[in-house]
Amino acid sequence: MHILRINTKKKQEIIEITSLVKDIVKKAKIDSGICVVYVPHATAAIIVNENYDAALNEDIIKRLEKLVPSNADYRHDRIDNNAHAHIKASILGPSETIIIKDGELRLGRWQGIALCEFDGPRERDVYVEIIKK
Repeated sequence: MHILRINTKKKQEIIEITSLVKDIVKKAKIDSGICVVYVPHATAAIIVNENYDAALNEDIIKRLEKLVPSNADYRHDRIDNNAHAHIKASILGPSETIIIKDGELRLGRWQGIALCEFDGPRERDVYVEIIKK
């Protein structure tokens, strides 16, 4: 298993990590298998989505904020004021699995892998596991 350490800079942001994951896959030197990308944090998520237009990341955060507002009198906020972050991370999920074929991630033309931060800024670990076929 490989661990990427990502320092987030904002309260909520989406950080492109595709090139970091591709480097790990390349170094693994396997022809075929799967790559699991997982974040072991309850207020962060991993997504696969378009990575061409950075404005889309802003749109995702804006829409999630409308669905799950940061200040909405959540019961959990009495503990550490981050219930919205837990809910957003739960909606998106902590991991993605990507097929490896011919030594490369099988992402679509516009797809990339991203870390979603909802309770930053923080140092986040992202686990990358390569499973050989």
